[in-house]
Amino acid sequence: MSGSWSGALSPDGRHAAYVSDRSGSPKVWVQPVGSDLTFLVDTGEHPVVSVQWSTGGGWLACLIAPGGAPRTEVWLVRPDGSALHQVAGFGADSADNVRWLPGRPLLAVTENLETTLLVDAEHGTREVITTGELVSLFDVSPDRGRALLRHGPRSGRYIVVRDLATGVEEYVTSGEQACFGPDGAVYARSDAGELPVLIRVADGKAEILASSETAEVESFALTADGRAIAVLWNVRGGESELTVLRGGDTTKVELPGTVASGISWCFDGSTLAFTAEGPGRPHGVWTYDGDLHPVSIEEPAPDAVRPVLHRFASHDGLEISGWLFRPAGTGPHPTVLWLHGGPEAQERPGHGPLFQSLVDRGIAVFAPNVRGSSGFGRSFVNADNGALRYAAIGDVAACVGYLVEQGVADPARVGCMGRSYGGYLTLAALTTYPSMFAVGIDVCGMSNFATFYEHTEPWIAAAAVSKYGDPVADADLLRDLSPITHIDKLRTPLMIVHGENDSNVPVIEAEQVAAALAERGVPHKYLLFPGEGHELQHRASRAEYLRETVGWLTAHLTPAPALLD
Repeated sequence: MSGSWSGALSPDGRHAAYVSDRSGSPKVWVQPVGSDLTFLVDTGEHPVVSVQWSTGGGWLACLIAPGGAPRTEVWLVRPDGSALHQVAGFGADSADNVRWLPGRPLLAVTENLETTLLVDAEHGTREVITTGELVSLFDVSPDRGRALLRHGPRSGRYIVVRDLATGVEEYVTSGEQACFGPDGAVYARSDAGELPVLIRVADGKAEILASSETAEVESFALTADGRAIAVLWNVRGGESELTVLRGGDTTKVELPGTVASGISWCFDGSTLAFTAEGPGRPHGVWTYDGDLHPVSIEEPAPDAVRPVLHRFASHDGLEISGWLFRPAGTGPHPTVLWLHGGPEAQERPGHGPLFQSLVDRGIAVFAPNVRGSSGFGRSFVNADNGALRYAAIGDVAACVGYLVEQGVADPARVGCMGRSYGGYLTLAALTTYPSMFAVGIDVCGMSNFATFYEHTEPWIAAAAVSKYGDPVADADLLRDLSPITHIDKLRTPLMIVHGENDSNVPVIEAEQVAAALAERGVPHKYLLFPGEGHELQHRASRAEYLRETVGWLTAHLTPAPALLD
């Protein structure tokens, strides 16, 4: 099934641009809202990550990932597909954090987390706003006098207002999203407290606009006139809620899926676009103008298994949780642990073809949020930094213990797999608890922190120090935390999956594991995807990955059929 995401509306809300992989790889499509008529915008051969419609209506800004790698470029194109040209991310540079400034043909862009600039779409000029280490540009005031910037590494990012004439910066809050309102006030998602909230800062005073004692403000979108704010909430272990604040009133939007993302207003503020998904429902684009309207969606599978949230105490008493997809029958079942990436990401009850395929074959899937995951407050997301990572590895074993105790998992038939940081955590668990798992799958995981820091993109390495440790000052710690250091202990049949063009977690991380297992005679399979990067962008690649993964897990977790006499 195809999916659609990154909905972006024309200024009047009557047309939508979005990204869909219905053609086989992610491309940009334009469609009138309320119509099935679609138009493919040709942006070249490479996958598109996201699209944004300029507030004047004349341009689409497309974030493109050459070869599927994490390095991204910004290209502008007219909504009718004409005048395609590149404006940022040239050569080895990577451009991201793209945002059209309200009412102006200006695009805010950051390159390599070190150069912030404004691209003038009408005149084709690039103006550098500021430079520095680990800096991103959010917004520039209409008079070009102030810039709203983010500084800092992962787990330590903060927002400032910079006077562009003097260079003086004024601290706003700890956080990762902010914009100027039409009156010059700063609106920000602040994570200075335990749970993120939405604040407005004016004349040196901060006012809380949206907060909860049990849920996080995940993101927000302010209309150009400042009269309405859409607030996306992360509640109940990863489900979404969406509210609209307007004139002192709060309206709750009934979402068509359990998880939403990518909220954005059209320029006149009449219509909100967002992406929604759920178990059996792929990503789809919807609009809201007081009523919900589907733009590009697939009908949900009626027999999809809905997961149940489980909360329990880990090895040291810290509460962790996870989503259990359980097959029919009383159990215990063959069971697979799925470990998400990040580690600051979060496992949420969205669309998961792999999970549904495994459950159909009688294999339970438990997708935990171990310490370090987002969505559970500031303390929890920082609970695995540096040497605290050993405790996160211990959480994996605690999950197995809980599932066995609850009668869900057969202790002799438990598998472990994960992607990116989850691939690292899989390797760490397999080397720390070599007799616990019957099978493993490492998808683009880090195996050796030394080679990861040496070969990843420089801005990725710089931002990762606060999470994992410094490659020089913490070399001994990182060596011990690296699964390759303990690879002699790994005896579990392992499938290794990687994209050949991955420059986030470079392919050397997979190669050294495959070589070490081959040398030691450990059963393994190495699945390499040419033309793919850190994520599998093409539907054909994802189909092959799904087929190989289900086959590998089924072969090692379910008994072979009995032979007839």
